[in-house]
Formats: sequence, structure tokens, C-alpha cells
Amino acid sequence: MVEISPFKGITYNKEKIEKLDAVMSPPYDIISEEMQNELYETHPNNFVKLILGKQFQDDTEKINRYTRAKELFDQWQKQSILVKSDKKAIYPYEIEYSIKNQKRTMSGFFVLLKLDPDYKMVKAHEKTLAKPKADRLNLMRACDANLEPIELLYMDKNDTIRKNIEKSAGKPIINVKGYDGFTHKLWKLEDEKTVSQIVNDLNDKVLFIADGHHRYQTSVNFANEKREKTGIKDGNAPFNYIMVILVNMFDSGLTILPTHRLIKMSNLNPKDLLEKMKKYFTIEEKTVDSKEKDYDHIGKKIMNDIETKDKHRFALYCNRKYYILTLKDNKVMDMLAGDRSKTWRTLDVSILHKIVLEQGLGINDTNLEDHVKYTRADGEAIKFVDEGKFDASFLINATKIEELKAIAEASEHMPQKSTYFLPKMLSGLVMYKMDM
Repeated sequence: MVEISPFKGITYNKEKIEKLDAVMSPPYDIISEEMQNELYETHPNNFVKLILGKQFQDDTEKINRYTRAKELFDQWQKQSILVKSDKKAIYPYEIEYSIKNQKRTMSGFFVLLKLDPDYKMVKAHEKTLAKPKADRLNLMRACDANLEPIELLYMDKNDTIRKNIEKSAGKPIINVKGYDGFTHKLWKLEDEKTVSQIVNDLNDKVLFIADGHHRYQTSVNFANEKREKTGIKDGNAPFNYIMVILVNMFDSGLTILPTHRLIKMSNLNPKDLLEKMKKYFTIEEKTVDSKEKDYDHIGKKIMNDIETKDKHRFALYCNRKYYILTLKDNKVMDMLAGDRSKTWRTLDVSILHKIVLEQGLGINDTNLEDHVKYTRADGEAIKFVDEGKFDASFLINATKIEELKAIAEASEHMPQKSTYFLPKMLSGLVMYKMDM
């Protein structure tokens, strides 16, 4: 059974912050150092100082980005820069954006979700890595709060829940333009009858983690840690809940984009790799104009070249050339991953990892973090290789929503960073403090 509940959210005080756009932030995991610096300059109370504060050479175990986040979080509440709601509510959320010249709107809502440590009703589809979990755990320990939500999907073909929210939502309490140029709106819904109906409607739903696998597991670890330290066994203790955004899987505003692989291997020999891959793939070589510096244009061209409805195809980019690899026969995956479901064996990202990375380059779960990084931008997959930051890149097609659902329902895991959902949530809209 899925247990959700309203909560007393913490939001920026509009009486203290003249322009809320200036204090909002991208999610912590897509903030570059350059972007971090820009956000610091934008406003003294920008949310980045809480979720991804700067690090300094003289940082210690007692004074660091996490302790500074706690100090600011407490200070901003005392100064009423951040204010807590008097009444429990759910927080409907809407993002208006454009992609490929099409306008879209995605709808969801913030609630608290009771943790499901065994993943019986909350399904994950990606593996998690150690470093991101340690980072977010340190921040949670310091602040005793969920400063950012994770995103989960539920299934509601008739869109009943969203329609009920729409009837009672009223006017938004926040309406801002985000870092992405998208319009982000937040409402506060306190109507007890509507809230109760939503809670009941979600009781029998299965939820699928869309964005936030690391943070969900971190919350589970944090709850176990707090239970041990405090001796509090109450299943309804605040640390047993996590702030989430729930989005209907059938929402027409939901988009999945691919996440490309960046390869760092000093001994990588493209010629040898391609020779090995001829056994599994047909390979087409294409040359990029040596004068072409519009990386986005090159990336777009490659993505158009690998677009396919029923084949498994991706591109290897290096040395101003790209190679289109198309799988010859699905049966090879039956041999290499016979213990996996058919859905897993026919994912492009699984084929890339199992055949090319493992068989061709010797990259597996034990050394993946040493050799593979990720980018969602087609142009970056080209630019970073040309600049020498990486030795090669693989551009792939996006995972489909039905594939994600099938993998999660089977309790399997795709390779890390297999999905990238758009639009991304804006950070700084509402927070959850775990007051005991």
C-alpha cells in the first residue's frame, strides 16, 4: 500500500524576496561550477547555497558545505526569508515548456511519501552509485530536511487525480521563470476533502521512480540511521517520509530524452574496437567537416542518423568521425544476458553496455565510474571529445516509457543514467523539514 500525506511546506517569503525567480535553482545534479558561480551572484539567498554550496580548501569535518547549508537554512528561517505553512497541504505543480517547437505542460504535485525500503510498491529501474548517495546523505544529516523532491510516476489513465486538483487549486502561490526558460507554477491545496480523496486514490497505485534513485535510497539509509541513533521505532516518525513530486505516467507533457556516454580511456583504440564490434554490428563510417564548430548541429545530425523505429542503433564519436552501429541479431543478447528479461535484453542502453563497453572495452560494474561519465546534451557529446576531455562518446536513442515500466515491474535495473526526464523540476519551490 502506498502511503502519502500532506505536509507543512517551507517556501520563500514573497514579502522578503522581491523577485522569486532570482532565488530559484536548477536541481543540484545538473549544476556545473560555472553555473554555481552565476547563481551565487544572482541573489544572496539563492537556493544553490543550500543544495550545492561551494567547497573551500580549508574545509574540515566540522566546517564544510554541509554545515554551512545547515547554518543558512536555520538562519533564513529565523529571518523569515523561508517560512513554514501553518496548515498541512499538498502542492500542485505545473511546468510550461517547449521542445522541438512544440508547447507542452506537465502537471504534478508535491506530497510526502512513506518510504518503502523493500521497493514493493515503489519501483526503481536504475542502479545507484556510491558517491552521489554519500553526498546527499551528508546534506540530509546536516539539515534534517528534504530540500529537493524526487520525481515518481503513477498510472491514472483517466487523469482523475489531476482533474480533482484542478477544481480546487485556486491561484498559484509561485509563478516564476526558471533557469531553463520554462514557466514553473506552484499552488497550495489545503482543502481536506480533496486532499483525502487524493490520498485514497493513490493507496493502491504502484509508483515508479523517474528521477532521484540515489536520493530515494539515501532517504532509506537516513531513516535507518535515525532509527538507530534515536531509538524511535514509530513508523510515522518524520524521517520515514520523503518529499516527492508525483506525475501521471500518461501525462502528455512528460518527455524522456537520451543520456549519452562519455568515455575516458587513455588506451582506447577505435580501430581495434570497431574490428571487434563487426561481429555484432553493421558499421557505417561518416566524417565530420573539419571546419564545423557548431557542436549542437553535429549532435543533431548524428541523432537524426541513428533514429530508428525497430532497430538497435547508436553512434560512436571520435577523431572528427562517427560510426553508426546497428545490431545484426538480437540473439547475441540472449547469450550474453540470458538471465535478464527480454525487455532488458532489447534496451539500446543494455546492448551498448553489455556488448560494446563490456565485451569491447572491458568496462563493467567494477570500473564503470572510472571510465564513463554522462551528458544529456547532444552537442556536449561531440564538444568534450574534440576538446580532449574524453577519448570518445556514444550517442544513443531515448528509452521508451513502456520499457521503463516493464523493467521496474520486473524489479530489474537498467544501467545507471538510462533515462533523462524532461522537464526537470525547479529547486527552491518548497521544502520539507523533518521536525520531531
